[in-house]
Amino acid sequence: MSDDKKIIFSMVGLSKSYNNNNKQVLKDIYLSFFYGAKIGIIGLNGSGKSTLLKIIAGVEKQFQGDVHFKGEHSIGYLEQEPKLDDSKTVMDIVKEGAKEQVELLEEYNKINDLFGLPEYYEDADKMEALMKKQGNLQDQIDACGAWDLETKLNIAMDALRCPPPEASIEHLSGGEKRRVALCRLLLQEPDILLLDEPTNHLQIVKHTMMAVQFKKTPEMFTFMELDEYIDLVVDFVELLKPEIIIERFFSESPSRMLIYPQYGLKNFEVKHLVEKRLEERDAMQGRLVEISK
Repeated sequence: MSDDKKIIFSMVGLSKSYNNNNKQVLKDIYLSFFYGAKIGIIGLNGSGKSTLLKIIAGVEKQFQGDVHFKGEHSIGYLEQEPKLDDSKTVMDIVKEGAKEQVELLEEYNKINDLFGLPEYYEDADKMEALMKKQGNLQDQIDACGAWDLETKLNIAMDALRCPPPEASIEHLSGGEKRRVALCRLLLQEPDILLLDEPTNHLQIVKHTMMAVQFKKTPEMFTFMELDEYIDLVVDFVELLKPEIIIERFFSESPSRMLIYPQYGLKNFEVKHLVEKRLEERDAMQGRLVEISK
């Protein structure tokens, strides 16, 4: 069976209630997704979208039912309001997304400094051991492509329109912090990418994925919280071509969840609005082409 036909995630009989007010936000949910699926979740505020994301990401552990990933998969989760260390700079946070490469380069540089110490260059055995360790590090750096790490970080920050590398996290706006956190997340190259309410980050996510040329492309098992804004649904459909859109309705009906294969949008109202908006965009693009001639 090809990878794109393998089910990598399943959710069986999932329910979630909050003990403080006995409010049930999810009820008896059954979902299964194939490898490589692009998924969108849309719905009104309070319908349980963020809760569902947190359960899949492993952040929320108090629920009823079964959630299972087949095989080992790294999960990257961007919450609505990322928590960043205010004492750090933008570059400090971004480098956390390439922690392994950063540590390898730091260790390599430390070894290079040791070559200049009499304790090592006057002792043949120590020099031989040091050269062997340096060779092993070179192989690891080659394997993960860390020699060009600085360029990769700068391209990613530029593509995501991050603040200057030396800027303090403490003085950033909420939107700037979110872009920095998103940059860190994409640099981790997770197998599964979960984005909670990406709003206007859809375009720059796609642009960054193309600009940075990641060695491993996420499976884009992507969840997007789009609320009720139809323009965002249109953007999601146009940019990421999702195989599935899940529509969560009012929290008063916690079990009501529709799945739209091949972004068919079988809810006729949503389908009509999306098709109408796409036609309007096509018409506008046609007019712009005519004007430019």
